[in-house]
Amino acid sequence: MIIEPRTRDLGGFTVGRVLPYAKRRTVGPFIFFDEMGPADFKPGTGIDVRPHPHIGLATVTYLFSGEIRHRDNLGFDQVIRPGDVNWMTAGCGIVHSERTDEALRASGQHMHGIQSWVALPEDAEEIEPSFHHHPKASLPVIERKGVSMRLIAGSAYGETSPVKTFSPIFYLGVEAKPEANIPLTDEYAERAVYILSGALEIDGEAYGAGRMIVFDERAAPQIKALEASKLMLLGGAPMGKRFIWWNLVSSSEARIEKAKADWTASAEAGFKNSIFTLPPEETEHIPLPE
Repeated sequence: MIIEPRTRDLGGFTVGRVLPYAKRRTVGPFIFFDEMGPADFKPGTGIDVRPHPHIGLATVTYLFSGEIRHRDNLGFDQVIRPGDVNWMTAGCGIVHSERTDEALRASGQHMHGIQSWVALPEDAEEIEPSFHHHPKASLPVIERKGVSMRLIAGSAYGETSPVKTFSPIFYLGVEAKPEANIPLTDEYAERAVYILSGALEIDGEAYGAGRMIVFDERAAPQIKALEASKLMLLGGAPMGKRFIWWNLVSSSEARIEKAKADWTASAEAGFKNSIFTLPPEETEHIPLPE
């Protein structure tokens, strides 16, 4: 299956939404996959994603250029830079914001990255929330002839990322030189490649940037870079049916309804002594969509 991103305007910059897709809701545990940018922020502008809630998932932010500051109601305040991994496990509920720091806002910046959500297995959907930052240097790099693969999360090619995950998964950022053959792990039932730049030949067919190619379970594709290319390899074990509404993911529709009511009630209470609270230094929030 070939999936082309649908463009979404997030208030000042554009994202390409790949997952969920009408005919393919998930790839392994990946239930959401956005390419952020590339975008140039002029001086005086930046990202301002106000505090909002999540349940039942883990968010994974990975940048190629630019910076974003993450703040959450657990008290974590972390700038993510290219090659680092921010893995936030929402579990039973977390609130976070994503913003551009004032210095970068003043100067402007070039932004490009991937934000994805990983659905949690049913026995982990209600765990306590957590946040972990993994610097670029802590992530394994797998080298093949003409190919360099950074293991963002999970296990592949005999290596395991330090990022704590909750179900079988693999997620890699890949750079390939022209004519390089790109190996695809056969350890997982569901696998896909997303082409960020350049072009690939897969079993004799050419594919350009801005495509996700999802492979059949038993496929053994021959993948070659037609030019210098950047891509993401991802997938894992099937997760089963999940409901997704706004920023909320669950195996239960009733649980999503409860989270919606909890967010509204928390806002009405000023986020004091409520189910959801705001990150330190934050006073705004995104209201529940109508």
